[in-house]
This record gives sequence, structure tokens and C-alpha cells, in this order.
Amino acid sequence: MLKVLDRLEEILIATLIAAATLIIFVAVVHRYGAGVPLLYPYLFWIDLSWAQELCIYMFVWMAKFGAAYGVRTGIHVGVDVLVNLLSPERRRKVVLFSLFCGALFTFIVGTMGAKFVIELYPTGQVSPDMEIPRWFVFACVPLGSYLMCFRFLQVAWTFWHTGDLPRHDPGRVEGVTVTDIDSTPEAAR
Repeated sequence: MLKVLDRLEEILIATLIAAATLIIFVAVVHRYGAGVPLLYPYLFWIDLSWAQELCIYMFVWMAKFGAAYGVRTGIHVGVDVLVNLLSPERRRKVVLFSLFCGALFTFIVGTMGAKFVIELYPTGQVSPDMEIPRWFVFACVPLGSYLMCFRFLQVAWTFWHTGDLPRHDPGRVEGVTVTDIDSTPEAAR
């Protein structure tokens, strides 16, 4: 079940960033293409006034779920220089405390976000350009925060039982192994 959640999280993030990038590209080409006298009659009728609003919402959703992904994979921002200087027993306590603080904080943010969305739902408010329900736009706050809370607890559970924290290796590219790269001196030239 966790593998399905992991995969859905990754697909959502990748889809949102790819779609937002494509929409921004099309909107910019349209904006500058409409300034060309030859293309103006064709592009004038296309309305992309909604593109900026949609991309903002997509990036916010991507950021909320991306933060949860960052906690799960170990790429979320953390400063552990002083923590690593502690004795193993003290380090364990500090790491668990910090993970539980992260879980508590994201749970509180999620709960406040859920309360906001629940109170916003019956008002019928819509976004300015796209006129989509505002409760849907803000639903990313409780959903992303609760997922991030779950990821903090997941990392804490693993750390409690194994002592391992997720580590991100910036030199590793998914799908590429060291044997796939030609490391001969001739290839370096």
C-alpha cells in the first residue's frame, strides 16, 4: 500500500510541474506571438488569461506534496551539523524529538487548513479567472500537510526500529547505475 502512495505522490508532483511548465510556455509564446502582425489575427481570439492563475495553483499543490516527498526521501531541508556531534544515544533522542515536532507542526497546519477549507466550502467562492471553487484550491493545505505529517511519522518509525534516516545522494540518478557509465580515461576526454 505504501508503494502505491509513494508512486501516486511522485506521479502527482511530476504531472503538475510538467503541465505547469507546458502551460507557461504556451502562454508566453502566445503573448509574444500575438505581437507579430502576421500572427495577430490568428492568436487574438485565443484567451489564455487563466494560464497564470492555474500555474500558480499547480505550483502550490506541487510544493505541498513535494515537501512530503522531500521528508520521505531525505531531501527536505535539515541542519544536522550539531546533531551529528552528539553521542549516539543523545543523537537518537534529538532526531526523534525533531521528527515528532515536524509531525506535530504539520498536523496542526493540516488541521487548521482543513478547518479553513470546511468553512470556505459553503460560501461558494470561486477563483477570479478560472472560477473554480476556492475550497478546492486551498484543499492542498490539509492534504499536503497531513501527508507530510504521515511522512514524518513514517521516517520516525523507521529510525526508531533501524536507526536509519533517509539519505539523498545528489550524485545518484534513478535508473542509472555506475556500470552504465563508461569510466575509461578515453571517455573522460
